[in-house]
Amino acid sequence: MPAVVNKDLCIGCEACVAVCPTEAISMEEEKAVVDAELCVDCGACEGECPVEAIKVE
Repeated sequence: MPAVVNKDLCIGCEACVAVCPTEAISMEEEKAVVDAELCVDCGACEGECPVEAIKVE
């Protein structure tokens, strides 16, 4: 399963974008969005998010 963003928690800091090795995360309307086709479930984004808004399930 690809990473999932809780848009209510996301603060738009872009930390997940910077750490994603496959560039699967982009920003839309100041919130992180994960491209499921590019996500490799590595968990880098989950560990980087300061507000725990992104989870790899």
